[in-house]
Amino acid sequence: MVSKYSWEAKAVLSLAAFSLEYGEFWLSAQHQQSEQLAKSVAFLKGVPILLKPENFKQRGRAVTDLSNVIMSTLQVIDCIFQLEKLSITYNDAKELRETLANARKDISVNVFWCIITTVACATNITLLTSDEGNSHDLVQYAQKITIILNKLKQQLKICKEEIEKLQTYMKLKQLFQIPTEIMEVMKILIFFKHNAETTIFDGSTKKLVDIDNLRTKNVLLFISSLEISEDYIARLRPIYDFTKDNNEYKIVWIPIVEKWTKDLQHKFETLQAKMPWYTVGKAGAHIAGIKYIKEDWNFNGKPMLVVLNTKSQLQHYNALRMIWIWGCQAFPFTQEKEKQLLLSLQDTWFSALIDGINTKLFKWMKDDYIFFYGGDSVWTNQFKEKATALINDEIIKESKISIELYLVEKNANNDGGDDRFSTFWSAIETMFHIKVISKQIDDVVKQVQKLLSYKDDKSGWAVLIQGRKLVAIGAGSTMYTVLDQYHTWNQQETLTIENFGQVFNQQHGTAVKETGHVCSCFSIPGATGSTLEAMVCYECGNVMEAFFSYKCCHDKKKAPLIT
Repeated sequence: MVSKYSWEAKAVLSLAAFSLEYGEFWLSAQHQQSEQLAKSVAFLKGVPILLKPENFKQRGRAVTDLSNVIMSTLQVIDCIFQLEKLSITYNDAKELRETLANARKDISVNVFWCIITTVACATNITLLTSDEGNSHDLVQYAQKITIILNKLKQQLKICKEEIEKLQTYMKLKQLFQIPTEIMEVMKILIFFKHNAETTIFDGSTKKLVDIDNLRTKNVLLFISSLEISEDYIARLRPIYDFTKDNNEYKIVWIPIVEKWTKDLQHKFETLQAKMPWYTVGKAGAHIAGIKYIKEDWNFNGKPMLVVLNTKSQLQHYNALRMIWIWGCQAFPFTQEKEKQLLLSLQDTWFSALIDGINTKLFKWMKDDYIFFYGGDSVWTNQFKEKATALINDEIIKESKISIELYLVEKNANNDGGDDRFSTFWSAIETMFHIKVISKQIDDVVKQVQKLLSYKDDKSGWAVLIQGRKLVAIGAGSTMYTVLDQYHTWNQQETLTIENFGQVFNQQHGTAVKETGHVCSCFSIPGATGSTLEAMVCYECGNVMEAFFSYKCCHDKKKAPLIT
């Protein structure tokens, strides 16, 4: 008869039938002394038998257990209907379909237990009102219903959280379309509706302050996971010092953590203690606008710095890259400022990148020539030997041509200390991202692309600069050839401080032509098809085929490239 009904309807029908029986029982018990009809009904229901003092004393615990099981069963059915209502309300929200489906997948089993528990309760009422006074043990039903109830409550919580995230996402989409006071947007971005507390942590005073402190401010949102190096904090500290005096710019750290653990909470507190700027609340806090941060700001786990003005208008998706290169010179950290800085680089882009790598480099870059080189130990030792011979050559000394060497090598101890390799290549990759994303595909991009293709080349590479000007970039074989043939080409032209770079570059061009070109291949961490444009090979001019590389970062060993 009821097979055509939904599981939810079956649960209600069984509960309704039981409620009629249960309701009549207690109603007649309450009014049997004052109303004749109630007294007659009570007699038929066996109420007087149960309410006899000696019987009730014996059966009172069973009645209490019965009542508790009934209430728990009622709560289970209520949860089932809440899930059904959410499923109907958000039927068109594809983002919620999987969550709601998972929450409702055991509905038939849950309803089955509600029905048999209801039948068991009805049987118990009959037994409790009989002369024998025996009753079924409801423990197994109570335990199962309690387990189901707790699971449904947890599923409801998850569903409501996901719904709130979706609502927050849609609200943020709307707010970012129109000028909105920054503080109002920050409240929605950070805090869930059910969270009455709207405070952030002030790293300079080590106290919680109201988010109202961000009113009328330009906000730099430092968004990251907890897997960040202290180098990022060190890079942002000068920005914090630079902006704190005018009080118009505020940095806010938003940590993105999917699931908190005690270790992560400790890590959060350790990082928070090192930041003088604002940070979101406390360990264990979840970010309401995480969906917007991931989908619209393309957060993929790597640190980023989103810049918003006082009206929540986006000024830059990720100003970290320009700060990494120019530091405080990038102020006010807008896309327009980035374009200006890029246009000013041209042949000085390499020196701009390495300014922050080593303090003595800044001194060298005033007048000296500098060879930057890398590769395996065999090649780097060979190159160093040839370059040292060049430096000590009498003609070079007499011409007062000063040449320095800088080896880009990994930290041998792997202890997080001075890792020239990571710092150097991170800067190069940063420049590549900035240029390509800004759609400035010029000679600088070709030079950066060329250099990136040497990153994992064990056969070596080298870059020559004079002062702040880039002279030559080349593979280890061709750059070594130029040094090896020095005593041939130094006879062709009188070398001076002014023309050494030009002559070296001409000789390198000749070496490249004689060797023949080799098409490039390189991998950019964090690059996606939606982020980077199609690239053209700097050697042959053909469009390069795109690959993605994956690297496991759980250990320090270099992962193989997977293409």
